Amino acid sequence: MNEVLKNIKARHSVRAYTDQQVSLEDLKLILDAGVCAPSGMHLETWHFTAIQNAETLNTLNEKIKAAFAKSDDPRLKERGHSSTYCCYYHAPTLVIVSGDADNRFSPLDCACALENIFLAATSLGIGSCWINQLGQTCDDADVRAYLTELGVPANYKVVGCAALGYAPADAPAKEKKVKENIVTIIR
Repeated sequence: MNEVLKNIKARHSVRAYTDQQVSLEDLKLILDAGVCAPSGMHLETWHFTAIQNAETLNTLNEKIKAAFAKSDDPRLKERGHSSTYCCYYHAPTLVIVSGDADNRFSPLDCACALENIFLAATSLGIGSCWINQLGQTCDDADVRAYLTELGVPANYKVVGCAALGYAPADAPAKEKKVKENIVTIIR
């Protein structure tokens, strides 16, 4: 099996992180991989916002929780009122991937970029996890105002985020189980 396929099979979601920060050099490599993703008509309708500041991450988490607290969904409401809930699992780095809300292909393009980010992180020995809570709450007025303050373009909607960091040495990797009957080949 070649290195690309090994890397794809090695990627898994990490939900516990050490305090070790992702280096700026590695972060730039990971973001460059995101930028190299395919995009419809090569329009690159995305924007990447990388946050490595713990206070900024905490503020963002609190705004997401406040939005959840207003929800009619009991599970989200519970998260919104939890003192321990952290949507990004306390990762030292969070990459927000947002896309032009006026472009119908933008969510697809952003998803491709996120996958490139996850694969690049894996290739560098950095753990990652898809974070979707900000996509659910980015239209909340307080969350949106904070995203604008962080540099996310006003007409862009968050598609997903990548939590990035290093898994603790003793963290078990969950075995990936693939469902049956999910591939059809017609020849």
